[in-house]
Amino acid sequence: MEIYRELAGLRAALAAARASGREVALVPTMGALHAGHIALVEAARRPGTTLVASIFVNPRQFGAGEDLSRYPRKETSDIAMLSEAGCDLLWLPPVEQMYPDGFATNVSVGGVSEGLDGAARPGHFDGVATVVAKLFNQVRPTRAYFGEKDFQQLAVVRRMVADLDFDVEITGVPTQREDDGLALSSRNVYLSPEERQRAVALPRALGIAARAIRGGTDPAKALDDATATLTAAGFEVDYVALVDAETLSPEPAAGRRRQLLAAARLGNTRLIDNLAVDAG
Repeated sequence: MEIYRELAGLRAALAAARASGREVALVPTMGALHAGHIALVEAARRPGTTLVASIFVNPRQFGAGEDLSRYPRKETSDIAMLSEAGCDLLWLPPVEQMYPDGFATNVSVGGVSEGLDGAARPGHFDGVATVVAKLFNQVRPTRAYFGEKDFQQLAVVRRMVADLDFDVEITGVPTQREDDGLALSSRNVYLSPEERQRAVALPRALGIAARAIRGGTDPAKALDDATATLTAAGFEVDYVALVDAETLSPEPAAGRRRQLLAAARLGNTRLIDNLAVDAG
């Protein structure tokens, strides 16, 4: 696996790959890799493809009081995991490469970014959209892969790609989970052993709510019950919401696929999760 920290070298390597007839796939990450990230790499790996992973802890998507300084950084083990998984190129830009002096551009995606985490974390999705737009221009992938655990992020990226005519196919990869159902997340390392035991209440509450809604329970009651369950388990709940799976509208129209999304804090750790209500 080749590692690049300067844009000129990355672009030269990718130009050579394209000249030899290979397409380019991208897996953007913030490092602290786990099996969920490797699932993205495995989904992206195809014959005739140069597979690029990026690691960049993006300061622009962390708000005041959030965990930028605490965010886990594990470059040595990340490199080993990506190499073993069959990644061809690793893009490891420093902050000054991504945001040089005088950087003044912001990408803001309306609609899908405005509620849920967009409301709980003002400016977060502007940071996401800006860095992903830069990565797409730097790598120029044919395909890019994102985890469905960050469901709103995936919706924001898809909207941006459609609106700005990026020539890249976006693929969402299903959430990878621990044996007890907790979604894999780099932030799980922040949980104490006792908090880790209680954290499973999040996927369980969503599962109960999804089954209840499918069974005809009023969605508002199912959401209230899930919120009460999480509160009883010690969570401070940001939201539990039923939304349109594409637009993230809080009032899905009849016949549209619906998604349950939740964000809640356990101790000092903020966890997110989501679950499809309808097949498709």
